[in-house]
Amino acid sequence: MPLLEQHVSLRPYNTFGLDVRARYFARFGSADELRALLALPEVQAADKLILGGGSNVLFTQDFAGAVLKNEIRGLEIIAEDGGDDTALVRAGAGEGWHGLVEYALGQGLSGLENLSLIPGTVGAAPLQNIGAYGAELRDTFERLEAVEIATGALRSFGAAECGFGYRESVFKNALKNRFVVTAVVLRLHRRARPNVQYGALQDTLAELGITGEPTPHDVSRAVVHIRRSKLPDPAETGNAGSFFKNPEVSQRKFDELKAQHPGLPGYPVPGGVKVPAGWLIEQAGWKGLRRGPGAGTHGVHERQALVLVHHGGATGQDLRQLAEEIIQSVRQQFGIELHPEVNIL
Repeated sequence: MPLLEQHVSLRPYNTFGLDVRARYFARFGSADELRALLALPEVQAADKLILGGGSNVLFTQDFAGAVLKNEIRGLEIIAEDGGDDTALVRAGAGEGWHGLVEYALGQGLSGLENLSLIPGTVGAAPLQNIGAYGAELRDTFERLEAVEIATGALRSFGAAECGFGYRESVFKNALKNRFVVTAVVLRLHRRARPNVQYGALQDTLAELGITGEPTPHDVSRAVVHIRRSKLPDPAETGNAGSFFKNPEVSQRKFDELKAQHPGLPGYPVPGGVKVPAGWLIEQAGWKGLRRGPGAGTHGVHERQALVLVHHGGATGQDLRQLAEEIIQSVRQQFGIELHPEVNIL
């Protein structure tokens, strides 16, 4: 039976490094251990938070309920299809996402290389349909397994049932807080050509001296290089990666803004144009900002305006206030509404 602890600091379990406390805290390494925890009277009566790597959450206060940390492990190829040169890989929800990417590459499988070095765990990936550098989780998603919190029943969800959208899924909306992901199954490729359509990837591959047809390993190496050059390491500077989603606007709205701001970048998407939130935030003057006494306790990363950072000594409320001011500033200057990608609690 997993140990249920009380009044536990969550500082080691969130990448902002905020020292808030959980009324109850426990780890589980299997669906059975999860069911045992869910059956405890203390847990049943409490609000529940399922925590993976803590890389997509901003705690603004102590959590008065039960924090259950998903540590379900396991990486394996469960099926091969020689006809279309694909393989099904099953990963435990508590595995680190980048560990899964490295496993796939080590097995000669492609499809995840563009998603290299994204922080967090496998179980969190489908909740927000993680994506980067021209790829999204749904591109390779086959199904997931999840335990229903109310009944303990294990259920399988296919791609259509997950309702994937841009950083969205049914688990952030209609089924929010109703299921706990225990495993994810992906369909990966043996001979697929890597996706290098994203401009920064092509530039970085050239910078690294990779010519000709890049391999999945080459693409992963380029993505890792980009992310390490632009994004702070949470082990050194508290952050949760991209704090805001890239907003989407109508073509008409984009054309109007482009006339006023000729440097405005945009990428066509169904129904409109996606605008980089980082560009908007930088143009609004927030990039590199530091707040707080001394050298500053929190602010906006100096190399990537999309990232809010915690240097130490700030609270979650401080960071939330900063985020709200950035949203208001971008709204006033561009008439565009930014929405957090991070879960604010």
